Amino acid sequence: MVKNTVPSESLDPVGQIVGYARVSTADQNLDRQTSRLTTVGAYQIFTDTITGSTRYRPGLDAALNYLRAGDTLTVVSMDRLARSLRDLHTLVDELTAAGVRVQFLQEGQTYSDDPSPSSRLLLSMLGAVAEFERSIIRERQADGIARAKARGVYKGRSPIPAETIGKAKQLINQGVPKSRVARELGISRSSIYKHIKTVD
Repeated sequence: MVKNTVPSESLDPVGQIVGYARVSTADQNLDRQTSRLTTVGAYQIFTDTITGSTRYRPGLDAALNYLRAGDTLTVVSMDRLARSLRDLHTLVDELTAAGVRVQFLQEGQTYSDDPSPSSRLLLSMLGAVAEFERSIIRERQADGIARAKARGVYKGRSPIPAETIGKAKQLINQGVPKSRVARELGISRSSIYKHIKTVD
């Protein structure tokens, strides 16, 4: 999904701010991130509604294809961009080598093609902290589920209505991208793959 925040008749300027925002599930809201990106002057905003653990992120891929030397990729926080510390380094290195600056608003950091040793160290430290925090959250979620199961009160996610599954299959057969179907119907891509295995 691309969000143009300037009049469509305007020519794409050189050295523009390009925003990227991501949430993990369809029931989460992108508005907070996109609003902040618009506030700092993002000319284009690309978004994903997909878990960061997968490399398949069409919004991010579109942003990477759109960026040019002199542009700045702006993201609210590091964990919205990267799956892991290695992924963070790879993305930042590839972008800065291509002449694109990378800006993280929450961490207050901007990286360019001529990073200082201290900025590289800070990138590693902040990225490691974000990765650690995600692992702690996952561990707490797993512990909570295990305790709920032990008490017999864990019911898991509510089943997806057959009508919704049928609608999803119909849209996909019509050629609508799975990510768009997931957003429109308020279900996750993993649910689509689980329930509609016959659809390529």
